[in-house]
Amino acid sequence: MMKNTLGDLNNLLFAQLEKLGDDDLNGEEMDAEIRRAEAMAKVGEQIIKTGELQLKAMMHMDEYGYDRKKAVPEMLEVRGGGGELSVEVATGGS
Repeated sequence: MMKNTLGDLNNLLFAQLEKLGDDDLNGEEMDAEIRRAEAMAKVGEQIIKTGELQLKAMMHMDEYGYDRKKAVPEMLEVRGGGGELSVEVATGGS
């Protein structure tokens, strides 16, 4: 089950890479896998860019501080637990 983390994205991309290396795929199946891989790469690139933006926002907030009373955009929501902070990457899935 995917949790929509960057680790999940990494695993998904490597699984697709393995499919592309499958010698048992015929020409039509290989073409379909290539199209799927291209689409996955494009979506993955956007997810990574979103993560980079979130990291930059967190670094900015860490450096300059922020008022916890003001709402942080949901996409940049920070969750604390046990003294550690984690940034949730909003990808639209569950």
